[in-house]
Amino acid sequence: MITAKIGISLIAAPMHPGPPAETLMRSRLKLTCPAAAALLALAMALSGCDGRPSPSSAAGASASSGSSAQASATQGAPLQDPPEVVSHDGLLRTRIIVERRKVDVAGRRLWALTYNDRYMPPTLRIRPGDRVELDLVNRVSPYTNLHVHGLHVSPSGNADNVLLHVHAGETFHYSYQFPKTLKPGTYWYHSHAHPISAPQVAGGMAGVIVVDGLQQYLPPALRHLTEHVIALKDFQIEGDAVKTKGLHIGAPTNRTVNGQLNPTIPIRPGEVQLWRLANISANIYYKVSLRGQRFLVIGRDGFPVDRTFASDSLLLAAGSRYDVLVTGGQAGSTVLETLPYSTGPAGNQFPQVNLATVVSSGTRVPPVTLPSAFAPPEDLSRLPIAVRRTIVFSENKAGTQFYINGKQFDPNRVDIRSKLNTVEEWTVRNDSNEEHSFHVHTNHFQLMSSNGPVHLTLSRQDVANVPAKGRIVIRIRFTNYTGKTVFHCHILNHEDQGMMAIQQIDK
Repeated sequence: MITAKIGISLIAAPMHPGPPAETLMRSRLKLTCPAAAALLALAMALSGCDGRPSPSSAAGASASSGSSAQASATQGAPLQDPPEVVSHDGLLRTRIIVERRKVDVAGRRLWALTYNDRYMPPTLRIRPGDRVELDLVNRVSPYTNLHVHGLHVSPSGNADNVLLHVHAGETFHYSYQFPKTLKPGTYWYHSHAHPISAPQVAGGMAGVIVVDGLQQYLPPALRHLTEHVIALKDFQIEGDAVKTKGLHIGAPTNRTVNGQLNPTIPIRPGEVQLWRLANISANIYYKVSLRGQRFLVIGRDGFPVDRTFASDSLLLAAGSRYDVLVTGGQAGSTVLETLPYSTGPAGNQFPQVNLATVVSSGTRVPPVTLPSAFAPPEDLSRLPIAVRRTIVFSENKAGTQFYINGKQFDPNRVDIRSKLNTVEEWTVRNDSNEEHSFHVHTNHFQLMSSNGPVHLTLSRQDVANVPAKGRIVIRIRFTNYTGKTVFHCHILNHEDQGMMAIQQIDK
């Protein structure tokens, strides 16, 4: 690993100069529903409205099986979107302080690993072409770093360099210059400190990034719609702390939305909202469903689709995101839930859990025609292929060591070399009996197949689920940036235990 030397200063050093207006905090909590005052009263009756157990009662029934354990806490409060740090005049300048603090976590006071004193830290909001100047202040030991997940930016130097370490007591200055072609959508930021990324992310070190611009593809009537961050973040408890040691993926856990247990999301009948679904948990999967309704997908992993599509449920493998349109139903309530899901015989069994309660009330909104065609298509299928590769995921029988092409991660070894401005086709084969969440840094890829044909939206993604004993085929074009980057399983326990490799992109 590289120890961070460039840009290090004492914690007491002043921020990089800049006018205060360049860092703007604002809350995006929007309670515009006329019946908002009744939401708390309604929530008391909503947790089990259709006969299914509420998260708290389900936790008691399943805790002995080790599959779920929703914490006992006040539920049904209105959803709180995280505060935001917003770019101004093409610049976002901020500081992120990493500390272990006792903070509110889903209605309880627990020790957690925090960004800026919060379990659910601020959303960083930028536009294509912006520059971000960010100081990471490390007040935990032994070391950490920061990864801007999914963003197309340099993997070298003081940018998205996950091979460096920022040690306790150090401040590292990150500088990102994003291209004007950066795609609008939902991304996230988190620790990528190998081999302790899982405990740091599970401890709380994860937040959301939004790149503005999706509204340009919406019809005029929807350009100013209400949007919500729906950050899916789980925590296990050990005493009075969020657990960070001895993490087991299938152990009892508490699934939150923006750090809340079963919050209430208000919407008017017929109203269209933009929801930014983001799996920012360390290890677990979500199969998200809005009971009785469908999601209209407009973006995936920070990349807008060329044609929208509707779905009853969406699988969010570790690290993945969806931008969706949701339309308010008839007056009443429904449940945003994660459905039961198995990652295979050697994997984990994730139970059903209610995530939030959606309350539709107030004056009906006139209907709006939702888009079918969306962003301009970008298709790699007709471009010449420079190299074809096979990437093999495997693990030992005990499930304690994980490999890519038979090797465990070595920060001093380059595993593959690629050329800038070329297209490669990778077959990612999973030789294990559990699913893996395949993630590539720096460049998005186009999913061509997954155990057979897939629904091609001519968009890109940075995460794809690889079926147990199955395979996916992707095509990836390397643009703009050279240097060392990585690809890995985004189940962070697996990454920390070896399932990561280094790619060198040369001119």
